[in-house]
Amino acid sequence: MTSHQPGQAPPLVLTVAGSDSGGGAGIQADLKTMLANGVHGMSVIAAVTAQNSLGVQGYWELPPEAVRAQLDSVLSDIGVDAVKTGMLASKALVELVSEVLADVSAPVVVDPVGVSKHGDSLLAGDAVDAVRTRLLPVATVVTPNLFEVEQLTGVKVVDESGMRAAAEAVKELGPEWVLVKGGHLPGEPADLLFDGTEEYRFTAERHDNRHTHGTGCTLASAIASNLAKGEPVPEAVEKAKQYVTGAIAAGFPLGTGIGPVHHGWHLRHA
Repeated sequence: MTSHQPGQAPPLVLTVAGSDSGGGAGIQADLKTMLANGVHGMSVIAAVTAQNSLGVQGYWELPPEAVRAQLDSVLSDIGVDAVKTGMLASKALVELVSEVLADVSAPVVVDPVGVSKHGDSLLAGDAVDAVRTRLLPVATVVTPNLFEVEQLTGVKVVDESGMRAAAEAVKELGPEWVLVKGGHLPGEPADLLFDGTEEYRFTAERHDNRHTHGTGCTLASAIASNLAKGEPVPEAVEKAKQYVTGAIAAGFPLGTGIGPVHHGWHLRHA
């Protein structure tokens, strides 16, 4: 496992995602998560959203040449120990990012963002197939929620017993590991991690807290941070889950809608 010595750069993690003007999700959540988990976060902005606690009022994807230039800048000079992808918005951007990441040897965590916490679409309809056929095959870990599982595979999960079939369906699309997030099911939240053979289940206390904006971005970024530090995938996921559970418990109100998780929750008394 990588340790950070004074005068040395910490592990390097790149997020390729959309900007959240409200600061709770997207690039902003990714960078806060990376700082809180002891790595140096870098960003390629693929889209800009106008977003607050009430929802997404609009989004604008960046031109492919702008996204490619950002990727080239970071990868050619600084390098990466892990990559996390989030909102990629369009088919052209999904295909571009997939092409670049196919040549990156570092682990890649894909958060296959389809809709926001408020139900706003963040992915063009024709981009879903590109996520399915181009992006997932380059993923070390993919972290779909139940809606995204259905969007990608057609498999609808109604209770925890259906999560293995969902994981198998996503695994067939080519990622090394699948983490199916079951937080939308009733009862104790349970996630299933699967590599085609081994199965790991993670449970967490459900907090009576509606301030959960940014949980998906935060979890994927925490997993990427742990992989950059040299953790094996199951341990990287377990530690990321513990971090996110604490962040949800410390979530706070913001605006008049859904507030964010608290990315620095374990630093508050440091």
